[in-house]
Formats: sequence, structure tokens, C-alpha cells
Amino acid sequence: MKRRSVTMTDGLTADKVTRSDGCPTSTSLPRPRDSIRSCALSMDQIPDLHSPMSPISESPSSPAYSTVTRVHAAPAAPSATALPASPVARRSSEPQLCPGSAPKTHGESDKGPHTSPSHTLGKASPSPSLSSYSDPDTGHYCQLQPPVRGSREWAATETSSRQARSYGERLKELSENGAPEGDWGKTFTVPIVEVTSSFNPATFQSLLIPRDNRPLEVGLLRKVKELLAEVDARTLARHVTKVDCLVARILGVTKEMQTLMGVRWGMELLTLPHGRQLRLDLLERFHTMSIMLAVDILGCTGSAEERAALLHKTIQLAAELRGTMGNMFSFAAVMGALDMAQISRLEQTWVTLRQRHTEGAILYEKKLKPFLKSLNEGKEGPPLSNTTFPHVLPLITLLECDSAPPEGPEPWGSTEHGVEVVLAHLEAARTVAHHGGLYHTNAEVKLQGFQARPELLEVFSTEFQMRLLWGSQGASSSQARRYEKFDKVLTALSHKLEPAVRSSEL
Repeated sequence: MKRRSVTMTDGLTADKVTRSDGCPTSTSLPRPRDSIRSCALSMDQIPDLHSPMSPISESPSSPAYSTVTRVHAAPAAPSATALPASPVARRSSEPQLCPGSAPKTHGESDKGPHTSPSHTLGKASPSPSLSSYSDPDTGHYCQLQPPVRGSREWAATETSSRQARSYGERLKELSENGAPEGDWGKTFTVPIVEVTSSFNPATFQSLLIPRDNRPLEVGLLRKVKELLAEVDARTLARHVTKVDCLVARILGVTKEMQTLMGVRWGMELLTLPHGRQLRLDLLERFHTMSIMLAVDILGCTGSAEERAALLHKTIQLAAELRGTMGNMFSFAAVMGALDMAQISRLEQTWVTLRQRHTEGAILYEKKLKPFLKSLNEGKEGPPLSNTTFPHVLPLITLLECDSAPPEGPEPWGSTEHGVEVVLAHLEAARTVAHHGGLYHTNAEVKLQGFQARPELLEVFSTEFQMRLLWGSQGASSSQARRYEKFDKVLTALSHKLEPAVRSSEL
């Protein structure tokens, strides 16, 4: 069917077109049917509204667009004059255009249901998805009337633009102009790359250890055993957690420390390149803690019942760290001590544990060990609302694989889904870095009103443990050498308690 173009100038002149309050409806038209025809435009006589050749197209350069003329009459009293018939012949089913329903002021633009978006963006707020293209001086690129500097609209546009900028752009602005008032840092400072450990056994001021001591002094080991036996497992867990949070910079972080670190919390620093020294310090603390607990168990030269009771209390300590305190770091360290080959081989001790402390043995075998396995494989974790120190050991081992001491097979190396395990721990690193403030709040809540004993805090400090295990001189030697020698010491202590059964005696 051949289309016929319709123009608004065929037979109409400006002096004949007037605006009225509505479509001509009453006395000027003899029949209601003619009134209905005069209120609409036949759809078969106009092109597609979305067609490029439409008279209402968005393109001003379109030829069809140029044929449309809009006539604005001066404000006057409403008139009920009917539009004269067009000279173009029309069929009975072809109604004509209806004039506007209300007079418009001189400044308003004509708007309709198919008005181009460019005609309405002057009053509409800019889209948030396009805020990155806005300029605080000239306004949004789609705005016909940019907001005036200092106005409420200008402030809102600048705020959305600032939020949409990348971290690198904001970091550059901080380094050039300084942080705005109310931010946690006044000016941006380049983070300090730490190259020395925070542990210094040589200068450690101790309440229990003399200035010069030998490794594994009997009197000192006895004193430590007495201190650990005086309190229950929950109190021990609180002391351990407090020291852990201070070392990991979850608690006790000052504004100066935040400025030097470049971040707010130690859990964020763990995931960054310049947090390597903190990762190495936590590895040192983890293994030193495990070795000290193993020495405490293997140093019990009494009966199997005494060692079983000590095993039971160590299991209770692991349960308190996991459940009450939400400290996954020391929970893994305590479980690592219980799982050492020198302790797991003590068959008589474990049999006595199952007989005298059955609930402790079931707790260890059925709950704690499977939970630690799930943690290492990245499958399960405690709720964030109860966590003070997340399980970061696999992440640290991944990031410091060249410096981490060998401790059996890694969880990602002894399973068929090793790649998935690695990806799970790397993904968990984002959560750890993001919730540093939450761990800080949880630790403060759980340690609120806690009155720590200085002697117990010292026992669980890393410098004290290094001096206790390797002496004042050996504590300064290399980590690999210290661990290698002490592994032989633990093996000797284990075989002294329960000698290995020779094959000829079986």
C-alpha cells in the first residue's frame, strides 16, 4: 500500500490554527462521529513513529522532520473554533490532528508520549550509570542546563562523580590534594615496606626468663606448666586471642600505624605485597605456638593418665578457641600440635584418653578434626559474626610458599580438587581484607571486661616462646635451622615416653 505523507501545512496557516482546551466537541460539529474523527490521526496515513523518516523522528536533519511546523499561538482566551477541513481529500475513516489540550507558555517545549529523550533531559536527573562522564564544572554531558556551582544539584552531581571514580584516581587525588576533613587520614602517605620482624627476642623484657637463658630450662618449663594448669581452657583461650589480635594488628592499631601500613587493619595488610613481613611473623608465631604446646605435652614424664588429662585440656583449649573466641588462627595451631607425628604416635596416651575422657576424644575425632579439614579445603568456615581471627594460614602459605617451613602436604596438593581449593582460599582473601573492621569489633566484644594476667600473656607471646625453646642465642638463628633441630628434639622426647616396639618383639 502506498503511503501518503501528511503535513501540518496543507491548507492550514498560522492565522487559522488556534489552541483550545480540548478537541472540538460540541456545537461547531454537527455529528459526534465527526468530532471523534477530528481528535485523532489515522495510523495508516502516518509513517512509523520509530522510523528514521518519521515526522516525529529524533533526528532534526531528517527531511520528514523539517516538514513539521509547530505553531505557538499567543496566550489568549480559549476558543472553541473548529479546525477547517483540509483541502486534501480524506476518507470517512481518516480523522485529522487534534490541537493541544491546554495552552503552553512561551518557554515550554512541546512534549508528547513519543517526545525525544533529548527534549526531557534538561529537567531529569542524570543517570547514575553515566555519572562517570560528568564534569563538575560543565555538568552532565546530557544535561541541557548544567547545575550552577555551589547549588544542591551541583553538589549531588559531584558526589556521584566522586563515587564512580576508580580507586587509582581517588588515590592520586589524595596524594596531590590530601584527604578531605573527616577521613581517617589527613594526607596520603606512601606505605612503609617492613623488612624486619616485629619479634625481637634479644631485647625482650621478660618477667619469667632471665636475660641469658639456655634452651628448655627445666625450671622454666615447670613454671610454664604450673601457669597453664592454674586456669581453665576458656581463660587460656582469651589470653591467646588477645595476643594473637595484637600481633595480627586486629587490636591496638593506632592512627600512626594505619598511616604507615596504608590500610586500616592487619587483615587488609596480609593480602598486599608490602604485608610480607606480617605474613612471615604470623607463620613464625603459628609454628612456635604449636611446638611449645607439643613440648608441654611431651614434657609430661608422669603416667599415661597425666598425659591423657593434659591432652584433654589441650583439646578443650582448641574447642574454646573455635567456638567461644572465634580464633581460627590459634585453633589451627593447637590442632597442629595435637596432630604432630611425635604426639599422634603415643598410643597408650590416646587409649587412656578414650577411656578416661571419652567426650574429649569424641570431640577431637568427630568434630574438631573434620572442621579443620574443611577449613583447610576452603569448604566451611565459622560465621563472620563470631570470628575474631579468620583462618588465614592457607592463604599465607600460598603467598609465602618459598618461605613457609615444610609441614606435610598442603591441602591443595593432596586432593583431586587442588585448583578449586586454591581458588577458594584466594576468594576468601577478599572477605578477610574486606571485614577487617568486623574482626576488630568482634574481638573487642569478646574481650570486653577481660582482666588478663601478665604472666600468661607473656607465656603466649612469640618472643617468650622463642627464648624458651631455643634460648637467648639460638632464638636469633635462621628459622629453617631452628625448626630442623627442634624436630629431632621432639622425636627424642616422644620415644622416651613410649619407646618404639621392635619388630622382633611382636
